[in-house]
Amino acid sequence: MSPTVAPPRAGRRPATETAASARDTGTAQSPVMVLLVLISTLGILAYAGFLVNPANRGDLLPYLMVITAESVLVVQALFSMWTILAGSRDPRDFAFHRAQATLFLMPSAHSTEGVAERGVHPLDHPERWPLRLSGRRVVVDVFVTVYGEDPATVRKTVAAAVAIRGEHRTWVLDDGRSDEIKALAADVGARYVRRLSSNGAKAGNVNHALSIAKGEFFAIFDADFVPDPDFLYETLPFFVNEKVAFVQTPQTYGNLTTTIAIGAAYMQSVFYRFVQPGRNRFNAAFCVGTNVVFRRSAIDEIGGLYTDSKSEDVWTSVLLHENGWQSIYIPDVLAVGDAPETVEAYSKQQLRWATGGFEILLTHNPLSPRRRLTMDQRLQYLVTGSFYLSGICPLLLLLVPPLEIYFDLRPMNLSITVFTWIFYYAGFYAMQILLAWYTQGSFRWQTLTLATVSFPIYVRALLNVIAGRDQAWHVTGARRANSPFNFIIPQVLFFVFLALTSVVAIWRDESNGVLTLATAWNVTNTVILGAFVATAMREAKRLRHPGVAWVPAAAAPVRTPITVVARPDVVVPVRAEVAS
Repeated sequence: MSPTVAPPRAGRRPATETAASARDTGTAQSPVMVLLVLISTLGILAYAGFLVNPANRGDLLPYLMVITAESVLVVQALFSMWTILAGSRDPRDFAFHRAQATLFLMPSAHSTEGVAERGVHPLDHPERWPLRLSGRRVVVDVFVTVYGEDPATVRKTVAAAVAIRGEHRTWVLDDGRSDEIKALAADVGARYVRRLSSNGAKAGNVNHALSIAKGEFFAIFDADFVPDPDFLYETLPFFVNEKVAFVQTPQTYGNLTTTIAIGAAYMQSVFYRFVQPGRNRFNAAFCVGTNVVFRRSAIDEIGGLYTDSKSEDVWTSVLLHENGWQSIYIPDVLAVGDAPETVEAYSKQQLRWATGGFEILLTHNPLSPRRRLTMDQRLQYLVTGSFYLSGICPLLLLLVPPLEIYFDLRPMNLSITVFTWIFYYAGFYAMQILLAWYTQGSFRWQTLTLATVSFPIYVRALLNVIAGRDQAWHVTGARRANSPFNFIIPQVLFFVFLALTSVVAIWRDESNGVLTLATAWNVTNTVILGAFVATAMREAKRLRHPGVAWVPAAAAPVRTPITVVARPDVVVPVRAEVAS
């Protein structure tokens, strides 16, 4: 019997229903979107011209603080606008669609005879459908990296990974060395790998698995990112192009229940929906560590995933691009995970990411002639490496109003009226808020709060890289939680300082009979920091008085591990043409 093409499965998970809208906005910009970006760009340029105009300069110290901070923000904003405008091209070409149409080929009658004898029809098991690219059979390994996450979360992810359409092997890579996770893997039909050490953190975990799993392609999912059944159907056809090293899909979150989770998720949404697609134009879209598929030969060429940084994803992307490989990013939602819900989780996540960015900027300068990158790639990785400098800028801007309140030092000339300042300021910031509102359907105050108060994290990351201090590996979804105030001492001190300064400023303005811009600015900053401190107080209260105690989802028997690699007792028979 000749092979037949297997149709796409009907009825995908609800989370993926948003994939169509993400694809439409991410790959084909609407005229309104283009117009907003162009107007925002003009607003950025007008504000930059206002700042650098010598006639507008005030006292030197606050002026330098403002010009330094705003220069970083303006440059980052301009590059973002440029990249977003470049994102109108859909990476799916004719070769992709042709490969996708023939990706699932049903096996012949004799190859499924044993399955039929057991009364199981192959169409009932889409996770066993053979995968073919360019007419040949390919083998895919799916890795789920685990390091102390909640077993209930891991079970959901692993079960979904096993159910991905297309014949593949699912591996649980457990650096947490949990017998409960081992039993869980066996229960859902996944293979289990445990290392004797944790060298290289997540990258080392994957590299160790690659010494065992020999598939031509491999996908990586963090323990809290549940993949869609069509993940391979939407990503694998890109590899018909022999130069494609990896295909990345966005990080999308489903646990938007706390201020931290909402703020963290929306901080990244514009990047994943618009900036990353634009980077396709420059072959500079980079891996984000999860929801990604790699070509094994590309990773082998650079010696495995990069292990000398906790931001192994961006570093691996740089090395692949330097070796001439191509990357693809698609904005389709093909996996849904958990955003950091607590101050601790958010702080550790941002510290890890910022450290990786600063490492690239200071130790692997993309502009160096030694880097084998195109000019577009150099600029894009320069923006990536310097991005977290924009997170330090609020520190400088928070200190400007107190300089005027206490020392009568102003960043702008006294001839500049409040309305003139607001006009140019709004042209820069208000247009970006409007752009975010249009693209996301709303503006989240939680995002503004986190963007303002995260500067101590980024300062620490920068100092760590300058001093050569190693950043310990932390898991976003780990079960253990500490008091949030252990991680926000600088923010609390700043809040107290700004609150006292606001009292002084209001008293001064009342005495003079006029409200100054410095007072309004300082009071606004106080309110923002106060909202963050209030969030930490609510979180601390929940930790002291939890409503529901955590209970393991699966009461799996605890066994003493015998082997480093464990597999389920019953494995679906694999034909001889597939490597075991």
